[in-house]
Amino acid sequence: MSKANLTQRIWLSFIAIIVMLGVLIAVIYPLSIQGTLEEESYQIILDEQRRFINPISDDFLLDENKKDFIERREAARSVGHVLLINRQGRYKGDPIPQQVFNEMATNAYNQPHELARYNLKYEEATLFYVIRKIDFAGNHTYFISYMWDTYRNQMVQQLWQRLLFILLIAGAASLFPALWLARYLREPLVELGKRFDQIAKRNWKEPFKLEGGEEFETLSRQFELMRQNLIKYDEGQKMFIQHASHELKTPIMIIKSYAQSVKDGVMEEEDLDETMDIILHEASRMEKRTRDMIYFSKLDTLQDEKVTKEEEWIRFGTLANEIEERFRYQRDDVQIMIEGEEVQFVGDGEQFEILLDNLVQNALRYAKDTIILKAEKSEKATVISVFNNGSGIPEEEQKQMFEPFQKGNGGQFGLGLAIVKKITSLHNGTVTVGNRENGVEFSVKIPEID
Repeated sequence: MSKANLTQRIWLSFIAIIVMLGVLIAVIYPLSIQGTLEEESYQIILDEQRRFINPISDDFLLDENKKDFIERREAARSVGHVLLINRQGRYKGDPIPQQVFNEMATNAYNQPHELARYNLKYEEATLFYVIRKIDFAGNHTYFISYMWDTYRNQMVQQLWQRLLFILLIAGAASLFPALWLARYLREPLVELGKRFDQIAKRNWKEPFKLEGGEEFETLSRQFELMRQNLIKYDEGQKMFIQHASHELKTPIMIIKSYAQSVKDGVMEEEDLDETMDIILHEASRMEKRTRDMIYFSKLDTLQDEKVTKEEEWIRFGTLANEIEERFRYQRDDVQIMIEGEEVQFVGDGEQFEILLDNLVQNALRYAKDTIILKAEKSEKATVISVFNNGSGIPEEEQKQMFEPFQKGNGGQFGLGLAIVKKITSLHNGTVTVGNRENGVEFSVKIPEID
């Protein structure tokens, strides 16, 4: 079935459902109908018995040779009668085998009520019979009427035949809805396949929309969302390459021009040390930019890992003091203060070191004389903030500050805050920036792990 086409699969599914229903009916229906048919058989016997005894007279006679006991078995609704007189073992009516007569007589003699129903097995068949007590010619007599299970068996057989016929017709008729359903499902799937082929060829500019039921519309929305995300990703990749090329182009040109000047001998000897310093400075800038780009790309690959391998308890004071020592002498006019040293939280130690490093580097570029590193617990979360008392940031710039290559006034490469956002997202947190009364504050909120 794995190699069958859509039409065959749907049709086989229809057939499987019909067969299951047929088996269910075949098991349940005979059991439920058997009691009804037995009841109807007894009713036929009673009706025939009443016809004989209403009114009963002394010249009441039974035909003894009309049909043989076994011959009645072949007739569907044939009822035979036996008149058992007293307890003398004499009877009138159909000749019946001694074994059957003995069982009937025993039941009749022990019967407490006027009327009772019985059945017995004889030669792999069932015999239904009714015994009625009557007074006949001044004697206590038992009127026994019987009928074979032929009627019941024929009815069940007819029902089976009709059921089989209905199942065959239903199986053949199911081909038409199967064809319709296959066509109904195939058209959007074929269209979807064509779109996947286009996406495989990086052609995702054309919008996608499927007309149909709710399921197709949901599929259409999901596909369209995927297409738009691919476009954004593609544009992001192109923008990343363009910005990276542009940012690396300037230091490369400076290094190349100064190196060429030294090689050509046009540089004065007294300016040689200064030239080497410029080359080394630009090389360091290029190295940092390259390192930031590599790390930013690495964070993209970790997006689905959710920092499960490197989680550890981090003491904020240990982390903040290390950062403070690193930048203590970068600006002598700026004091870096730490609050909430005892706060602990779970995360990737290396990533949070880079996160705090980037925030402090950003603060050093704008602070007048104060930077405050702070951690506190708030609503089942840890909030880490970096405050500097520099100038405020316009609201329109705040919305874009965490996007790659977005540089504010005095910014360098435009990846530092984007890396902060990536690391925060990997820890299921949020990062915000806001102007305060006397400066600017960046806040990172990391939820606690249950």
